[in-house]
Amino acid sequence: MPLGKRISPSLPRAQRNEVPQEKRGGREAASPEELASSISFQTQNPLYSFDDMILNRDTVDAIQDVLSLYEKQSLLFDRWGLGETHKLQKQGGINLYGPSGTGKTMAAHAIAHQLGRKLLPVSYAQIESKYVGETAKNLTAMFRFARETKALLFFDEADALLSRRVTNMSNSTDVSVNQTRSVLLLLGEFDDLVLFATNFLSNYDPAFLRRILAHIRFDLSDEDSRAKLWQRYIPPQMPTDADIPLLARTFAGITGADIANAVFSAALRAARRDESFVRHAYFEDAIRRVVRSREDHAELGTLTERRTVSEEYVKNQLGGLPK
Repeated sequence: MPLGKRISPSLPRAQRNEVPQEKRGGREAASPEELASSISFQTQNPLYSFDDMILNRDTVDAIQDVLSLYEKQSLLFDRWGLGETHKLQKQGGINLYGPSGTGKTMAAHAIAHQLGRKLLPVSYAQIESKYVGETAKNLTAMFRFARETKALLFFDEADALLSRRVTNMSNSTDVSVNQTRSVLLLLGEFDDLVLFATNFLSNYDPAFLRRILAHIRFDLSDEDSRAKLWQRYIPPQMPTDADIPLLARTFAGITGADIANAVFSAALRAARRDESFVRHAYFEDAIRRVVRSREDHAELGTLTERRTVSEEYVKNQLGGLPK
């Protein structure tokens, strides 16, 4: 079943904003089958399980609730009758959103691990094309490949693909952007789970938000979770006088990625100085550098929670198509 739809060929070329063949350098449009063989889609075994993660209880419960849809389909849709009242709920996606470094990508791997599936990570750069309409074809080929390999599709930094559509189309690039969005709007016809992750939920087109089954927020760690993260990332064989409860209590607003980086930086400092153990002060210094860098970004006007994607940005992401 096709996932995308081209602009009707019955319209005159001028109305379709279609790029003539000669403007594409004489290149013939590739079929979905040719695209599938030419694009390097690669599945991978999950790198993490939920045992590798430290998440708050609400986030874990939200994920597990959605996964029950795929693990208990017979109970839900046959024995409990949801197949009659919620027919469209068998398909859907999970959108993982929240600040960078809070474990969204790890969670995508953990979901695949729990379901016993391989993961098919997809980036925008992998499917974009400078030829009008072929980015949408690449997406169609990608969905077909995922169905054939039974891999879970995972769109990281998904706001690059799910951003708002162009409303005032003035050239072929605008048409191509909207063709790509139209393919993704048919997610409900893809009969499997799709995973998304983003730091910038506000950039999503509202139409996509309605078509995704579950939106699960990943928050910054609380004190208890921070203590567990420090404990996780400081290896038991590392000689140190680190006061983990003090570190967890003193430094709030940091992520697991921040803590992992701080542990590594502290170890590097001790090794450089030929010291026999990693001092508590080194961990504090490393975390302070993380916090200070965020404050510096804020002073420079760099947005850390929200990013506005302009129409020009979307066009540039498509490779600078000719007007």
